[in-house]
Order: sequence, then structure tokens, then C-alpha cells
Amino acid sequence: MTMKITDVRTVLLTGPCTNDPFLSESRKLRSAAFIEIGTDTELVGIGETYIGYFFPESVPTIVDFFKPILIGQPVDNIAELWQRMYHSGNFWCRVGMGLSVLNGIEAALWDLKGKMYGLPVYELLGGRKYNRLPCYATGGPSNYPKEKLAAKLDHYLSLGFNGVKLGAGCLDTSRGGWHMPNSKREIAEFEADKLEFIRNRVGKDVHLMLDGHMGNSPTNTWDVDTAVTVLQALEPYDLLFFEEPLHYTDAAGYAELRKKTTVPIAGGECLTGSCEWKLFDDLNCFDIGQPDAAFTGGLGEFMKVAAMLEANGRKIATHAWGAGGCLMQNIHCGFASGNTLILEIPPDYAGLHSDIVRDSFRLEGGFVWPPEQPGLGIVMTDEIKNKYPFVPGSGEFNSVPGKVLTT
Repeated sequence: MTMKITDVRTVLLTGPCTNDPFLSESRKLRSAAFIEIGTDTELVGIGETYIGYFFPESVPTIVDFFKPILIGQPVDNIAELWQRMYHSGNFWCRVGMGLSVLNGIEAALWDLKGKMYGLPVYELLGGRKYNRLPCYATGGPSNYPKEKLAAKLDHYLSLGFNGVKLGAGCLDTSRGGWHMPNSKREIAEFEADKLEFIRNRVGKDVHLMLDGHMGNSPTNTWDVDTAVTVLQALEPYDLLFFEEPLHYTDAAGYAELRKKTTVPIAGGECLTGSCEWKLFDDLNCFDIGQPDAAFTGGLGEFMKVAAMLEANGRKIATHAWGAGGCLMQNIHCGFASGNTLILEIPPDYAGLHSDIVRDSFRLEGGFVWPPEQPGLGIVMTDEIKNKYPFVPGSGEFNSVPGKVLTT
């Protein structure tokens, strides 16, 4: 089947962040950026870039920069098209925002190729490696007081999850918002007390994870000494992993931390490109890598990162906090990678997930089942575009003096 690209366009949307009442305490709206690739047939490819969650206004300009490279081209050789775009933006998209927007374009190419051949994208990425994969509810903040935390855990288990990830510190709206103790010893005691409470609530068979958010900390960023003290205190609680205990500017610190605790260290959601990942992998920074197939640079780059980590004896746990396209891109890559440990799933999601993935996503008994639809299994209709009109300024960012997030 000969098919050529005729158009490349950006779709920006804004909608409710989640239906989860506990996550809603910290975030009410989310923005998203999708790329549509039109062809000289009825087929349209759809992909998402995670940049749309943070800086959606930037995406259309970058997409338009790459658009002439794709017009008139077939979609048979996605790697070649990716390389042309990557080389064209060499000075500014080797890593970071440009590469992540390229990610959304490349995902749309995979979606298009899957539809063209009538195959799920994971089959094009090397084939499905699992009949099903375990997953966890990404719960965001630890909502306090503890009665609320208990209700949050009960809610996720009632949705069919058998794993939960929560943030370090806590969000207690009755006491002014975010809270993290000051000293390393106080932090360690706080987190150990939290895990003691959680284990008593959910039992020993539920997968538990904590997220330090130290690439994006709402309070104080930990140093290595703090991270060592905290993680050693958490060793009795059988964490599947501790995510982002340090900032990504401290690769050497990650390597040192791994040697001083038995808690598996996870990270990588902020890393883009296999070249940046290689720096962290060469230093053995992570026990578990967390590439994101809407951010890392493309589904092809994701697969390179997964293979790199697998060759070093490491597992991956997909990161997926974008909208519905991001979710499905990561699920396809997870099923195609030979070292996937677990999938991140936004629980109780709202319309920018449910309207887009429809019945492509299937969760039962704590496991995700492989999508069966051709392509990525996502849709983008005029009804969706009209239902979730883009609101400028609805992207998420860290508040600082002079620029404060209010949505």
C-alpha cells in the first residue's frame, strides 16, 4: 500500500486533570498536545508529546518547523524520517523540548504505520513479549491526614490495582498544603511511619513505591546524605522502588546512592534521548529505568533505552503522566520491551484519557492486557477537540516568585 503524508498539524487541548478526588487536591486541569499526520488516504496518525503537559504553547511552532521534512514522504521508514528531523534540529533538539516534540510526531508515524498494516504498534516494534503486564496506580501526593491516605489507598485497590505509588512528604490541605520535614532524620522517620501505616493497611502483597520528585521537588531537593538516610530507614518495607531520590543534575550521586541502600532506585522520566540515557546507564545510576514514550524522543528511542538498560541487567517501569496518547504509547513500548517490570497508569482518569483511549485500555486483576486495535488504539475527533478547548496557561510548571501556577 503506497501512502504519502499530506499534512502535519498540532491539536492543543485542556480538560480536567483527573476524576481522582485525591489527585484533584493538587491539580485541577491538564493540558495536552497531540500531533495529527494526514495522508492521501482516509488514514490519520495520532501521537502525543508530554511537552504538551508543561509548555503546550511551544508545540505548534516546533511541529511546523519539522513539517516540510514529512510532506510528500511515505511512512515505511520511520527511523529515516526521525533521523532527518533530528539532524535538522541538531543544535537544539539533541535532548530536551525539541526532541520530545519530535517524539509526538514520531508516535503519530507509528500509529499511521500500524493502521496501514492493520497491526498494533507493539508488533512493529519487535513483537509482543507478554500476555499481560502488572501495573500500578500513580497516586501523586500522599494526602494527609492518615484517614485520607487510607481512603486513597482503598480507592485505588477498588479500581483493580495491586500496586500504588505515592509521593514523599504529604499534601494536607487542612494544614496549609505541602509538607516535608526539614532534617534528614525527621524525613526518614516521617516516611518510615507512613510506610508502616500503609503496609498495615494494604498488606504485604500490594506493590508499593515512593516518589521523591527530586527532579521536580515542591519543597527542598535532597542531597545524597539525606537520600541515604531516608532510604536506609525504608528498607524493611519491601518497596518495589524509590523514584527520583535525587535531582538529575547529580548523576554521580545516584551512582553513590545505589551502593548504600538495598531499596531499588528508579529514575529517568526527565531524561531525553538515548545519548543522555547512556550517561546515566554507564554510571549505573538506576536499578530501574523509567523512560516515557511521549517524552524520551520517540518510540524508537524508547526501545533503544530499554535495550540499553536490559543489556546492563536493568528493568524498566514506564513513566506515563501525559494524556491518553502518552498512556497508550507507553503501553505499546512496555509490551514490546523484554525487560518491563511494571506499567504506570493514571488511576480514575478523566476525559483527556477516556475519550481518547476508549476501550483500547484494559485493566483486570492488577494487570494491563495488550491492546488489539491497529496502531496505538487512540482517537482524535472534532467532538473531542470541541469538548476540550485549549486554555492558554493551563500547562503545569513549578511556581516561583513572579510566576505562580493557579490552575
